[in-house]
Amino acid sequence: MKILLAEDDFVTRKFMTSFLSKYGECDVTVDGMEAVDAFMMALEDGEPYDLVCLDIMMPVMDGMECCRHIKEEISTSHIPVLMLTARDTEMDEIQALETGADDYMSKPFSLAVLKTRIKKQLKRKDAEFIRFSNGFYIDRSTCRVLRGDREISLSTVEYRLLTYLIDNKGRIVSKEQILAHVWDSEGRFVDENAVSVNIRRLRQKIEDDPDEPVFIRNIRGMGYIWKEI
Repeated sequence: MKILLAEDDFVTRKFMTSFLSKYGECDVTVDGMEAVDAFMMALEDGEPYDLVCLDIMMPVMDGMECCRHIKEEISTSHIPVLMLTARDTEMDEIQALETGADDYMSKPFSLAVLKTRIKKQLKRKDAEFIRFSNGFYIDRSTCRVLRGDREISLSTVEYRLLTYLIDNKGRIVSKEQILAHVWDSEGRFVDENAVSVNIRRLRQKIEDDPDEPVFIRNIRGMGYIWKEI
């Protein structure tokens, strides 16, 4: 897991870095502008952050503006942002949540509570979004599929087919299994040709070269497999 921390106070920054490093790689910045730059660079490198922790009162750019930059992009709006700040008024919390923050904690705070809230946000993120290779995203709450900032229009069957393949990434699924999960769950009967037709349509929408598919591979005589690159 990758975490981005933006905190200008030296003591708090050192303490939080030590705590967050228990959960994964923690990159540290000292102001909002530096945090936005680090966030965008990680995104361009194809290794976006899984969690962002922001102080509010920072030089150059405060945490509110930093959060707004992160949340305004469709492809990054699902990434949890936690505000950890000494500002504890109700209006401060309302303003932070209105800018897109997913949670708000006033200093000093309990590490046990912080740990619980981090786990909650990551669980919600995983439930609503699946990130996979080359900038693709699935928003399960709205059934939207994006590649970078571009939304890909899929039919209901294509969407269900895609999510089934990704849920079983790295595993070969047969045409019979696909039929059972994508069609037969609704009590409709279709033959195996429907799988081939919809695989072809899906490839045309998500593959750079549908004739040389990278993501959806055909395993002759066995079925299909979703490959992460």
